[in-house]
Amino acid sequence: MGKVLVVGAGGVSSVAVHKMAMNPEIFSEIHLASRTKSKCDDIAAEVKKRTGVEVQTYALDAMDVGATVALINTTEAELVVNLALPYQDLKLMDACLEAGVNYLDTANYEPEDEAKFEYHWQWAYQDRFKEKGLTAILGSGFDPGVTSVFATWIMKHKLDSIRQIDVLDCNGGDNGMPFATNFNPEINIREVTAPARHWENGDWVETPAMSHKVAFDFPGVGEKNMYLMYHEELESLKTHFPEVERARFWMTFGDAYINHVTVLQNIGMTSIEPVVHDGKEIIPLQFLKTVLPDPGELGAKTKGKTCIGDVVTGAKDGEEKTFYIYNICDHEECYAEVGSQAVAYTTGVPAMIGAAMVLKGNWTEPGVWNMEQLDPDAFMEMLNTQGLPWQVEELDAPVSF
Repeated sequence: MGKVLVVGAGGVSSVAVHKMAMNPEIFSEIHLASRTKSKCDDIAAEVKKRTGVEVQTYALDAMDVGATVALINTTEAELVVNLALPYQDLKLMDACLEAGVNYLDTANYEPEDEAKFEYHWQWAYQDRFKEKGLTAILGSGFDPGVTSVFATWIMKHKLDSIRQIDVLDCNGGDNGMPFATNFNPEINIREVTAPARHWENGDWVETPAMSHKVAFDFPGVGEKNMYLMYHEELESLKTHFPEVERARFWMTFGDAYINHVTVLQNIGMTSIEPVVHDGKEIIPLQFLKTVLPDPGELGAKTKGKTCIGDVVTGAKDGEEKTFYIYNICDHEECYAEVGSQAVAYTTGVPAMIGAAMVLKGNWTEPGVWNMEQLDPDAFMEMLNTQGLPWQVEELDAPVSF
């Protein structure tokens, strides 16, 4: 049905490309590009071995708009799926506009030299994509992504309005490592060490990073400590559900992880400010990334499950109701299917489904869109058939944490 160019060759990309190859009736050609072509070749070889599908690979500097446009023209791609670093979002959007193709990513733009991720940079592209008749889908991962679609599905089928949203992200997996991040260490640590923010009564409330801890009993996982954090979907959810009184994001971390991050932060290893070492300028956090385990190589070692979802409270026919909608994903089952742990799987599969929505014509309105702005039903159906089945249950009362 469609030709796609995937940019980036990390763990999420590997999952997305595997799942695209498993859906050849949607993805007629898959092209994969990264700065390091050998990483693309490794993914392509695994995809060929597992599915028999050929993936074409290329070397590409995603910051080079001209090179990206040339590659889009060479591949005749209809859609660029950006699974590279979020620093590269705007350059890839520029390339899509110049080449006249649709765009999709999983994480919003943030400057490389500042730990600040906001949507306003990408929202500013709205008119340009509309004028070109092109579609840009932002944040088609799990959170953001599936959790945003969950909220829209609840609004469409269960509630008349939303008063509160809590996004709960639990990784109950264990990889046996003393310290390792679940996804790109540089992005992960920047998120964790940033001040926490949540939306409440028309304003942002800021608290120190990792200062608000609550225990929660997650389905399929059990009781875990979760911490209040800021995450990008809060900005778009409070914007597109303006009636929301409170929107929060929570993520689980073990005590060992918190202790490691605290020590690394105290000694300056999480800094993104340049320092001079042995006569050369380096970024401490980027150096730290090079010595930490590669999350893409932890699949075989990781056991346990993830549980990610939303607790949503709102009104239905004048009565307040609360629903918990979530997915449980097994690390070992993910590895058996695509050679990946569940954290990459829960991001890569929604990236594939979002791409399918564009190629199948479900999401083709010209402009720049967050996931909660789009009709959820076809996406939700594909979650159930593509490895991320979801459940919804009504709770007795709103959450009290």
